[in-house]
Amino acid sequence: MSIQWKGVMPAVTTKFTADDKLDFNMFEVNVKAQLEAGVSGIILGGTLGEASTLLEDEKKELIKETINIVNGQVPVIMNIAEQTTRAAILAANKAEENGAKGLMLLPPMRYNAASHETVTYFSEVAKSTSLPIMIYNNPIDYKIDVSLDMFEEILKFDNIQAVKESTRDISNVTRIINRFKGRLKVLSGVDTLALESIFMGSDGWVSGLVDAFPAETVAIFKLAKAGRAEEALAIYRWFLPLLELDINPLLVQNIKLAEVATGLGTEHVRAPRLPLHGAERERVLAIIAEGLRTRPTLPDYKSIVL
Repeated sequence: MSIQWKGVMPAVTTKFTADDKLDFNMFEVNVKAQLEAGVSGIILGGTLGEASTLLEDEKKELIKETINIVNGQVPVIMNIAEQTTRAAILAANKAEENGAKGLMLLPPMRYNAASHETVTYFSEVAKSTSLPIMIYNNPIDYKIDVSLDMFEEILKFDNIQAVKESTRDISNVTRIINRFKGRLKVLSGVDTLALESIFMGSDGWVSGLVDAFPAETVAIFKLAKAGRAEEALAIYRWFLPLLELDINPLLVQNIKLAEVATGLGTEHVRAPRLPLHGAERERVLAIIAEGLRTRPTLPDYKSIVL
């Protein structure tokens, strides 16, 4: 299965039971809701997936279970976030062996790699796998900015095909389109800037709040791409207070609490994370409750052909 790198791709949460095992029953409920809404791929093992807490056997189980659930409808993409080049290559190879159809690749973790080191890191991983790759560029959170000149170097590898654009600079979408003429697909990676990015020409949206609100997220994307800007904007304005739960250090807990409210998850997280409590929990619950109270009726976005 080739990856088109367009549309909405949820960075799904990993579901846990109360006794800290993988909860594949609730996971299936969520993934099926994503498919019903019309997403274009499923991304596993990102920050929202609590990847740093997962054992290797659990990552393997997640890939295989997701493949079974999606049943060929959309590609399953595995996130790679490692500290060393060797570990990243090993993770990419394991993902491919386990059946993933693509990779989302972060720069080296923990070490603040220089530009040439980051280019070499990406290059070595790309050479090690036949899977298509989306580079995750998030200098705000990960302190390494993948510049356009760096992309120029790594695009000699045909399997580097897309970028999850999370620089928070909307102009960067236009810069990428101007320079690479469609060679590098652009997917917005910041929920609170997604519609703006789509209007600027982004090909897709890697979303977090889609985990709790899949239909609304896909509707915004499809309406915007179809030129129905006012309809997309109306939903987006309703959605923004909820989307802001994604740009917060407690985004995992926030989004899992939203999933509970929409019947698509539980709030079990893996330690050292703990569920929200106290005033912060009440604040987030109030935002979610208001969102549900004012939840819009969606137009027939599924009939839109892009």
